[in-house]
Amino acid sequence: MSSFNDLLIIIALIVLCLVIAGLIYQLNAQKKITKAQDEQMAVSQAEATAQTQINLVRLQQITENMASKQSELSGRMQQSQTGVNERLDALGKRLGDGLTESAEKTGVNLKNLENRLAVIDRAQQNIMALSENMVSLQDILSNKQARGAFGEIQMQDLVRAALPTDTYGFQVTLSNGKRADCLLKLPNPPGAIAIDSKFPLESFQALRSADNDSLKTQASRAFAADVTKHLRDIHVKYIIPGETAESAVMFLPSESIYAELHENFRTVIELSFTLRVWIVSPATMMATLNTVRAVLKDARMREQASVIQTEVIKLLEDVTRLDKRVGNLQTHFDQAGRDIKDIRVSTDKINKRGDKIDGLQFSNEGPDQDLEPPLTSKALPEQS
Repeated sequence: MSSFNDLLIIIALIVLCLVIAGLIYQLNAQKKITKAQDEQMAVSQAEATAQTQINLVRLQQITENMASKQSELSGRMQQSQTGVNERLDALGKRLGDGLTESAEKTGVNLKNLENRLAVIDRAQQNIMALSENMVSLQDILSNKQARGAFGEIQMQDLVRAALPTDTYGFQVTLSNGKRADCLLKLPNPPGAIAIDSKFPLESFQALRSADNDSLKTQASRAFAADVTKHLRDIHVKYIIPGETAESAVMFLPSESIYAELHENFRTVIELSFTLRVWIVSPATMMATLNTVRAVLKDARMREQASVIQTEVIKLLEDVTRLDKRVGNLQTHFDQAGRDIKDIRVSTDKINKRGDKIDGLQFSNEGPDQDLEPPLTSKALPEQS
C-alpha cells in the first residue's frame, strides 16, 4: 500500500513539473517578443495565466481522482479481505462441528464395541468356569469314597464329582408318580435319563458261597431273576415317552457283580439291551458320566457359541457403521481441502493484481526531453 501511495505522489510531482516547465517556457517566449507586440504579449500572458489556472485545476482534479481511486481500491481490498476472513471462519466452524460430531459418534461406537467385547468376555468366562467345574476321569478314578461306598451314596458321589449341580437331580418324581434315584437333565435328544441304583447283594453272595453244582445253579437262577426283575422295573418306571429318553441306567455299586454278569450271564445282558436299560459299574459309570459331561459341554458350547455369534454379527455391524462414518469424515476433509484450494486461488489472483498495480511505471522518454532545455542553467538568468 505504501508503494502505491509513493507512486501517486511521483505522478503528481511529474505533472506539476510539466505545468511549471510549461509556464517557464511561455514566460521566456514572451520576453523574446518585441516591444511592438506588447499588447499581443499581454493578451498572450493573460491566456497563459488562464491556461495555467486551468492546468492547476486539472492537476487538482487529477489528484482528487487519484485519491478517490486509491480510496476505492483500498475499500475493495478491505472488502475482499473481509470476505476471505468470513469464508475461513465459516470453513473453520464447519470443520469444527464436523469433527465434534464425528468424535461423538466415534465415542458412542467405541462404547458399544466395548460393551460387545464385555459380553463376549463374560461368555468366555462362563465357558472357562464350566470347564473348571468338570472333574477329570483321573480324579474320579482316585476317589476312594467312590470305590468304597455302595448304593445311592456311591452313585450320588460319582454324579456330584462328575457333573455340575444344575445338570442332575436326586430323588426326582416323574409324571407317573415314580421317583428316580437320579435324573440326568440332558437336552433333546436324547432327553432326561433316569439312573436307578440296584444291588442284588443276597443272591450274589449266595452265588459266591455255593459249594456244589446244585446250589450254584439255584443261586445263578435266583441272581439272574433278581437282575432281570430290576431291569424290567426300571424299563417300566423310568422310560416315559415324551418325558425321558428312550433308555435308562441301572447302577451296580460293585465291580464284581458287573463282571459276573458280563462273564456268566450273557442272556441277562442281552435282555438289558432289548429293554434299553444300560448296566453300569462304578468304573463304567465314570465313563458314562464323562460322555454325559461331554454332551452337556457341547450343548453349553452351542449356547455360548450362539451368543458369541450374535455379538460378533453386531460387532461387524458396528465396524461397518464406523467405517461408513470414517468415510463421511474423509469426505468432509476432502471438501475442506477443495475449499482451501479455492481460497488459495483467490488470494493468488489478488496478490497478482496487487503486484501488477505496484509494477506500473511511467516512461522518462518523450515529453520530458522536450521540456528539458528550459530547465538548463542558461535559461535561468533570463528568467530572473
